[in-house]
Amino acid sequence: MAGSLVLMGSGETSPTMVEIHRAAARTLRPGARAVLLDTPYAFQENHADISARARRYFAHSVGLDVEVATGITGADWVFSGPGSPTYALERWAGSGVAGDLRARIRAREGVTVLASAAACTAGLATVPVYEIYKVGAEPHWREGLGLLESLGLRAVLIPHFDNTEGGTHDTRFCYLGERRLSRMERELPPGTAVLGLDEHTALVIDLDSESVRVAGRGGLTVRLPGSQAFLPAGTGTDLAGLRRLAEGAADAPAPPPPPREERETHAEATLEESIRACEEAFRAAAGRPDPVAAAQTVLDLETEMVKWAADTEEDSGGVEQAREVLRLLIARLGEQAAAETRRARSLPCLVEALLALRGELRAQGRYDVADALRAALVRGGITIEDTPGGPRWAPAP
Repeated sequence: MAGSLVLMGSGETSPTMVEIHRAAARTLRPGARAVLLDTPYAFQENHADISARARRYFAHSVGLDVEVATGITGADWVFSGPGSPTYALERWAGSGVAGDLRARIRAREGVTVLASAAACTAGLATVPVYEIYKVGAEPHWREGLGLLESLGLRAVLIPHFDNTEGGTHDTRFCYLGERRLSRMERELPPGTAVLGLDEHTALVIDLDSESVRVAGRGGLTVRLPGSQAFLPAGTGTDLAGLRRLAEGAADAPAPPPPPREERETHAEATLEESIRACEEAFRAAAGRPDPVAAAQTVLDLETEMVKWAADTEEDSGGVEQAREVLRLLIARLGEQAAAETRRARSLPCLVEALLALRGELRAQGRYDVADALRAALVRGGITIEDTPGGPRWAPAP
């Protein structure tokens, strides 16, 4: 069985990463044992729900029957994702999982997928995200698993590298921002690079062939004091090339980026982007107005919510944010329907009054004005038929 290490910046159980998971799963032998390490989020009250959603995702979207466990002995495929990097590290060090993970990478056996918080532990040092961003601790590092050192990479890995949740404040670099990351970089051992992995992006390392691929929506940043290189999704290289970039070698130019068309073809929309697109489509349909098209955007948003139901990332609102927008759009549909009803009720009174005026104009011999009034009604969607018993009207079909 081919060995591989897959590191994900975020979106590990979302539609954006399905194809990456499937590609890794295709290398497994029939009946392979797949293990989900729940340690990073085991302290959360909803940890059982997170595990259940993840298992459904891997079963339905990837075709893997995954068991939740605290150990990885005998596992062909190992996955760990969101939560607290430091909480996971403390427990993995005490249980032997840390050593088992390092042994997997050194032996270049099995598929190991680490995402978000778990990916943060892969380097020689780890960002204590909860402690710094949520508790207010001074910026500092914790010792990492050192998985990358087994591959000759002297580096730390930072997921959520392009995060923009802060809006008015800088939450890039896994919520550190430039000020704190710059300070922390000075505390790293000399010659240590920062590997920044964007959200909904994966770094896929084939441990046998030593090929390296950046996949997903964003890219990988290799950052050193005074310089950095960016490898967009679709970029391919090898471990030797990545090592040279991480060492800042003068003869290590970044590999050429893939054609733009190739990157756009494989870019799956995030839930946040789908929400914005549905809102814009709804506004356009309501402005025309086109109630059928407006209702279809609500159905489209509900479809996206179903697709993303298994996503275990909760930092950016996710499905709950989509539910709020869905409720808002449904309320607007109701308002639009009520307005149409009010217009429908007032239409007969308005048309009858205008037809009475037309009759008076005709009686006065002012046929030109009466004809102009009739033409205006027709342009407004009213069909008029003059009969011996008087004019008859109806909304145009």
